Amino acid sequence: MNAKYYLIPLAIAAVLGTASCVKLTEDPKGDLTAKSYFTSQNDLDASVSSIYQRLSVDGAWAFTNKSTSYFGADDLTTDPGLNKQDFREFDKLEGTAINGSIRAQWSGPWYAIYQANNVLANYERVPTIDDNAKLAVTRSVGQAYFLRGLSYFMLVRTFGNIPLVTKPLATDDRPVQVGPDKIYELIISDLKTAASMLPDKWDGKDIGRAGALASRALLANVYLTMAGWPLNQTSNFALAAAEADAVIKSKKYELVPEYADVFTTNFNSEAIFGIVFNVGGNAPNRSFGSTSVPLEESGADGSGGWDDFYPEVNFYLAAPQCKRTDATFYTTFKLKDDKGKFRQVPWSSAETRVQHPYYKKFRAGLAGDGVRETATEILTIQPSTNKTTDVIRYAETLLTYAEASAMATGNPSGDAYNAINLVRHRAGLPDLTPGLSAAAFRDSITFERKYEFAGEFGQRWFDIVRLQLLPKVISERSKDDKVEQNQLNEKYAGTPATRYYAPIPFNDLVQNPQWNQNPGY
Repeated sequence: MNAKYYLIPLAIAAVLGTASCVKLTEDPKGDLTAKSYFTSQNDLDASVSSIYQRLSVDGAWAFTNKSTSYFGADDLTTDPGLNKQDFREFDKLEGTAINGSIRAQWSGPWYAIYQANNVLANYERVPTIDDNAKLAVTRSVGQAYFLRGLSYFMLVRTFGNIPLVTKPLATDDRPVQVGPDKIYELIISDLKTAASMLPDKWDGKDIGRAGALASRALLANVYLTMAGWPLNQTSNFALAAAEADAVIKSKKYELVPEYADVFTTNFNSEAIFGIVFNVGGNAPNRSFGSTSVPLEESGADGSGGWDDFYPEVNFYLAAPQCKRTDATFYTTFKLKDDKGKFRQVPWSSAETRVQHPYYKKFRAGLAGDGVRETATEILTIQPSTNKTTDVIRYAETLLTYAEASAMATGNPSGDAYNAINLVRHRAGLPDLTPGLSAAAFRDSITFERKYEFAGEFGQRWFDIVRLQLLPKVISERSKDDKVEQNQLNEKYAGTPATRYYAPIPFNDLVQNPQWNQNPGY
């Protein structure tokens, strides 16, 4: 994706950039957009670009706070002290509506939805003098539908009952909350529409934009989610399998041979869709590099780690022995003494702050623009990288197909086994045991997903929610002294549904008294 994704028209940026919270009672662009802005394809391109941009800022998906409410999962925990209170609340399953970081999960997608609604309400104003002009408009509109569907998908899985807003809002509008079933109806419609309007995938200067196959891959994930909690509509397994199968049979994607390379490259062979960043364009990704580095590590240049997140000890200890595990976890620390000399110590050493392994796969960033290091020394640790955050990887589509097809038919097929075995082979694991029941096969896929997507933007948490695994996760939580302040409140093992959704931010409830807070908050 080229730099135009970050060059937002000043008239738009002046309005979007000044708001500190999302108010669902006002049009974020006002009369300027509706009356005078959508007069050319350039205007439309810029408006679509600003949808992407709304998702690539710190207040959305550019920093670790995008995963705040997912810290209740076993693949994420945080420091028992420092400035990690926001993460720590959800790590203990005791998040609050006044948690500052929860707004990143709420506001970013809403800004994207607002902007998408403006595009969809006004694109017909753009002149189309020939077929090429019509095609350009169609493809712009398709991206708006995709990004709105993606944004609603993240919101409904995180917050449950939310407003359904499909057009620009007037000052006195008061949208009401609706149930997840209504939100999913819109998501499905948006993604089907996007798939009908977009090319399979983009290349050249347009690489990174959402395409038809990204729409279908996301739709497969949507259907798989709908088959689980809270809707439990098992008829969606077949639909999920069909969408994932279409992406597989397109032969447009394949797994990157080495798992570690997924996290140091952009637009690789398994990247179906991601959020693109550009440090030089003032849009850095701060979900790699410093954020995943232990506090006690520092570079030769004096730069240091932020100690924001790492896996639970038992999560790491249960990982299969394979090269994917080696590429995922950081287990030997490089500590620098007062003379600048480095020595290596194991994660369990008393010399480390919390005796936890960390994540290796989030250190390097794009080709080392996060942490630059050798086998024995750290040269520099940077907080801002150009690494794309992969939202949909081909590995997920393979595992979605495998699970959905087995659950739809009640019997894992040869194609389902082949799909999961492709992921296992890349990990360095043997074929999955043949002849499993559908339930045992699904459990094997859940375990595979647990480590294939460890630490990745809510993937594990969303599996815990749709499969209602929280009591099991609570029972297996590490009981180590170093992060005792983070221990899960075990009372929620009996009432897990009150923790599956995050609280709606307090300020938004105050501004919208017709809404109800999620139970338990």
